[in-house]
Amino acid sequence: MLPPLAIVRNGLRRTTEALAAELALARPGGETPAWSELEWELAAAAAVAHGAAPLLDRYSTWNHPAWRLFLAGQRKHVEQRHRRITELLVRIDAGARAGGFPVVALKGAALHAEGIYAPGERPMADIDLLVREADAAAAGALLQGLGYVASFAQWKHRVFKPAGGQPYAGLGEHRDAPVNIELHTRIQERLPVAAVDITERIYPHAPAPGLNPYPSTGALMSHLLLHAAGNICGRSLRLMHLNDISLLAARMVERDWNELWGARGDDAPWWALPPLRLVARYYRHAIPATVLARLERDCPPLLRAVSRRQTLTRVSCSELWLHALAGIEWSRSFGEAARHLARHVRPTDEARKERADMARTQLWLQGQNWVTSPRRRRLLTWLIRPVPRMDTMYVVRAALEPRAPATSE
Repeated sequence: MLPPLAIVRNGLRRTTEALAAELALARPGGETPAWSELEWELAAAAAVAHGAAPLLDRYSTWNHPAWRLFLAGQRKHVEQRHRRITELLVRIDAGARAGGFPVVALKGAALHAEGIYAPGERPMADIDLLVREADAAAAGALLQGLGYVASFAQWKHRVFKPAGGQPYAGLGEHRDAPVNIELHTRIQERLPVAAVDITERIYPHAPAPGLNPYPSTGALMSHLLLHAAGNICGRSLRLMHLNDISLLAARMVERDWNELWGARGDDAPWWALPPLRLVARYYRHAIPATVLARLERDCPPLLRAVSRRQTLTRVSCSELWLHALAGIEWSRSFGEAARHLARHVRPTDEARKERADMARTQLWLQGQNWVTSPRRRRLLTWLIRPVPRMDTMYVVRAALEPRAPATSE
């Protein structure tokens, strides 16, 4: 049986903030927390949910035997999985070259290609690829030729999964888990209903057939920040996202930061302040004060004020309770806020389809009555009691289930 949810909630908050401090400070000889076994299990759940377990194996100095074995095992699985991803990217590159169309490998693949992470340090749940709309059909055919099938489509991307692949149902990363592929034709996020599109900044200026890098470090940072902004808006940020930004920021000079404002300097990246403030909160001195000051002038007043108080827990799955109007503070007008509210009260056909696709394809939503309950019943439940997040409860249950002792093999 699960502990009372109030205990789980407090434990997740405490362990998440401790993990963020441990990873960000990376200080040798840090004192091992005097946690109960439940808290160590919740720490494992938080480390998995935030994609930080393999990095903590390198940087955490906490001396707790089960914790050390768990982290080492996660790093080993991620390292072995990385080999599969690298081999798949080589095949995608060859296929795109033969097909005569360019592809951009996004986010995690790009960070690894830049040498920011070594194999085994950063998990990749999937491979993200960007192609031109005109090449989407050819890219889909290439993926099908590599043994993939189209799983579902959302407004942001199409998802391809290995034919016959079965998701891993245990805690954390596993070497044999399927490597999914998300195919994008635009780089955009809804914040919370109006889309911010930065595709033109991300696509190479002179692309060649096959895999292409981002056109610049500033372009990669723009994408990481917009992706983090979308996750903050939806309260699904991960510690890994903050770590990505902090490491890339260490390589940037003033010219790279200026690219956030676009080629003409008139496209204000108002959405970049909340993620950069969170990075600065945990990774001190990672973000230039001049960049934060300039972004404060661009950011809408309400979001600017809210972002001053945000913590990793509050904007991630470590905040156990669902929030009915998550992201409304990102609205830039009363009209946007009203549209956001209306979509919660009366979801669009697109939103209903997306929810059905998620319930059908995501392991952590399987068998959860909350997901398939009528909207009216869910709204009534929200009025009666707090509702826990299904993704958080899935990883918490996995962490608390009795299992064989962890090993690093």
